[in-house]
Amino acid sequence: MIHAVRKNRGFTLIELMFSMTIGSIILLLAATVLGSSGDGYERIGGNVASEREARALFSQLTTDLSTARFHKDTLIENNTKAWSSDRLGFFSLQPSQAQTNAGRVGDLCTANYYIKDLTIGGKTVRCLMRGFRESLATFEGLRRNAVPTLFEEDTELDEPVVFGVISFEARPKSRNAEGRWNDWVQNDVTGPEALDIKLVLARRDLSAQLKTASDWDGQGPAASRLVGKSEDADRKKGLEIYQTQLRFGHYAD
Repeated sequence: MIHAVRKNRGFTLIELMFSMTIGSIILLLAATVLGSSGDGYERIGGNVASEREARALFSQLTTDLSTARFHKDTLIENNTKAWSSDRLGFFSLQPSQAQTNAGRVGDLCTANYYIKDLTIGGKTVRCLMRGFRESLATFEGLRRNAVPTLFEEDTELDEPVVFGVISFEARPKSRNAEGRWNDWVQNDVTGPEALDIKLVLARRDLSAQLKTASDWDGQGPAASRLVGKSEDADRKKGLEIYQTQLRFGHYAD
C-alpha cells in the first residue's frame, strides 16, 4: 500500500511582503481617519470657544450700550491699521448690583473698551479689555471736568472680556432723512443711534501659534500666512468673524 506524503508548505517571501504591504495600507488609512476625526474635533472645539466668547462680549456690550448717555467727551475712536483696534468710552446707567457699596452714589457710570496685549504663559495674547468706573468715580470726573480720564487704562480695574482678539471694530451710525444708516458725523450735541460691531477672533489652534505682538499684527512670513490682512479674513480658516449692530441708548439726550 502506498501512502501519499503530505507536505507542510509555509509562506513564500513574496506572500509575506504582500501581506505586510496590505497591513501597512490598512494602518495608514486608520491613522488618516483618526487624524481627520481629531482635526474635526479641534475645529468644532475652537469654534464653540470663539462663539462663547463673542456671545459674552455682545451680551455685555448690549447691557452697557442699552442705557448709554451721550456726552461731548464720549470716546469713539477708530484705529484703522492693518487690523482695526477701535476704542469706546461712554456713560452708562448701571443698577446698584453692578456696583460696590463703597463706589455707588447713583446710577451714572462709565464703561470703556480697548484692545491690549497681555503676557500669559510666557507669550503674548491679544485681548479686548473692559474698563468700568462706578458712579462715585464718574461724578468725581464730571465735577473736575475730567471726563476723558475716566476712559484711560487702569491696570487695577480693567479686565479682559475676550481673549485671542485679532480685530475689534465699533463704527457709529445714524439714520438720514430717508431712514438709511449712514456714518455718524461727530458733534458735541447728538450722539450716534447705533454701533456696528465687528469682532475677529483667532481660533484656539491659531492663537497657540501667535506668540508676539507682531504675530498678532500678521507681520512676518508665518504670521502673514496664518493671519493675513483684514480684507482676507473670511478666507482664513483660523479666524472667526462675528458682527452685529447694537443700539446706542438715549442718543438724543
